[in-house]
Amino acid sequence: MKISKSYAALAAGSAALAVAGCNKATTTANTNNAAAATTESSAKASGDPIASAESAAPAAIAHDASIATIDASGASKVLRQGKNGWTCMPDSPATPGPDPMCMDANAGKWAAAWIGHKPPPQGTVGVMYMLEGGTDASNIDPYAMKPTGENDWINTGPHVMIVGSKEILAGYPSGAKPDTSAPFVMWAGTPYAHLMVPVKGR
Repeated sequence: MKISKSYAALAAGSAALAVAGCNKATTTANTNNAAAATTESSAKASGDPIASAESAAPAAIAHDASIATIDASGASKVLRQGKNGWTCMPDSPATPGPDPMCMDANAGKWAAAWIGHKPPPQGTVGVMYMLEGGTDASNIDPYAMKPTGENDWINTGPHVMIVGSKEILAGYPSGAKPDTSAPFVMWAGTPYAHLMVPVKGR
């Protein structure tokens, strides 16, 4: 299956934003410059980009997924064409820890809507994996780039995200300062609310 346009949009946006609140941001003046760095340079700095991208998801998914990187202009490059409808992206050197990600086509549509500040498709449930974990983000602001005194920055570890369904969020805690060791709703009260499910890391 070919990499989707929605994933390409996500890849481009992730160069400027923390993907679904899951790319790490820093509190230094280098944040914006770091966010513009590419996963292609990550491949050069940290080794095999395909191995990095595959580490984001279970092997049964990652092995047959498309692998893509993004350059500074926002153009995507497919390193490997997949056949299962999933797309994985290697770790970004712009962030202080590992953050490869892997998503299905529905999650790509959701992420493209978030990046474009558009309403996400309803009833289109998607899944994102970030099994390398250890990420930081605002739990209330989908577009926050760094912690402030008002944006409830939280620390999360390896996790799976379930996106695109308001119904699935029912019954899960959605406060500004959740217990990140248990499932919780991130960005509650926004169109991009989604379920964060912590899992055991690699």
